[in-house]
Amino acid sequence: MLFNFALEYAIRRVQVNRDGLKLNGTHQLLAYADDVNILGGSIHTLKENAEALVAATREIGLEVSADKTKYMVMSRDQNAGQIQSVKIDNSTFKRVEEFKYLGTTLTNQNSIAEEIKSRLRSGNACYHSVHSFVFQVAIQKFKDQDI
Repeated sequence: MLFNFALEYAIRRVQVNRDGLKLNGTHQLLAYADDVNILGGSIHTLKENAEALVAATREIGLEVSADKTKYMVMSRDQNAGQIQSVKIDNSTFKRVEEFKYLGTTLTNQNSIAEEIKSRLRSGNACYHSVHSFVFQVAIQKFKDQDI
């Protein structure tokens, strides 16, 4: 719980770059528990906002894990953001094509096809794990009926 308060304090201190991307009037930070997403309309804005967050967390004794931190460029332009890594302080953040956030797969092409396939696989696995049990119960009920 103390960690959540500390992270919230750092995020509020950042008040990221006002010129960047906005979602529903809010600026570029999405946070849930210890998962933080920084949004930006450009690599420069993203880097600027990440630097601000790293500095704010450092002030209160928290550290951003470079191993767990990645970035993704979402654009219809295939050549957007050709940089393969972003360096902030002594940490290098790797570029990814997709990542999972709060159970949903986000891709650099903003495609939902992989997310739909993933959910279908999960649904099928769930169905097959209970299929034989449900089938046996249904047969037993059918046998118990008076004909």
